[in-house]
Amino acid sequence: MQIERVGVIGAGTMGHGIAQVTAMAGMKVVLADASEEQLTRALAKVRANLDKGVERGKVAAEVRDRALSNLSTGTLADASTAADLVVEAVPEKIDLKQSLFRQVEAHAPEHAILATNTSSLSVAGIASAVADPGRVLGMHFFNPVHIMKLLELIRADGTRPEVVQAAQAFGERIGKQVIVVRDRPGFATSRLGVCLGMEAIRMLEQGVASAEDIDAAMVLGYRHPVGPLKLTDMVGLDVRLAIGEYLAAELGNPAFKPPQLMRDMVAAGKLGKKSGEGFYRWG
Repeated sequence: MQIERVGVIGAGTMGHGIAQVTAMAGMKVVLADASEEQLTRALAKVRANLDKGVERGKVAAEVRDRALSNLSTGTLADASTAADLVVEAVPEKIDLKQSLFRQVEAHAPEHAILATNTSSLSVAGIASAVADPGRVLGMHFFNPVHIMKLLELIRADGTRPEVVQAAQAFGERIGKQVIVVRDRPGFATSRLGVCLGMEAIRMLEQGVASAEDIDAAMVLGYRHPVGPLKLTDMVGLDVRLAIGEYLAAELGNPAFKPPQLMRDMVAAGKLGKKSGEGFYRWG
């Protein structure tokens, strides 16, 4: 199956990045969101990312221009009607994702693949909302999408092999290194990353070291590109709090339980980069 037309539902941080890399690879993309204001911001961010790439010599001007011509905005129906692939990038709430896929199913062609950008929720649980769960899989991107090379595909027990194969080909076409994991709580990346992040927060809470020094230990000692506390700021403390609670319950493992410091920060609105302050201050 050849994927040439893609719908992306949700124009936030992840959605606009997914739309950008897909349009850069030469596919037609319709980006949808319930908010017109969000769509306007998303298009501005895509253009700014591409312009910066051209200025730095990392993106050819013709690639930028082609990407912008390939990208349009519209409604959920517009993004679904002629799509070979529909990717949802809405908040991590299973009922929201199920409701969205039921709406997509009413418009999308029978051959269209439905992909969820969830970082931890059950893909099978999301797929249970549609008549043909065999065409649903997880397609977990990483922020910022236009820079991060990994694409984690999550295969539910009922996902058809040809759907996984088409998704792998799509991932390679947009320049990602693709890994395939089974549909188990936390998959590979969240299960490891969130556990590390929660322990780093506990260390900060207990006064073991400063946020900067804890992060430096992992960057310089283990060659991580960014430390666990700064990464939590980038992902969003509220997002990781919800994932941690889910994994702690699903796996019965207290290592994933969010520390009180994290709960207090989220309650105070210190969500990380998107709010301007988390474990670090962001300009």
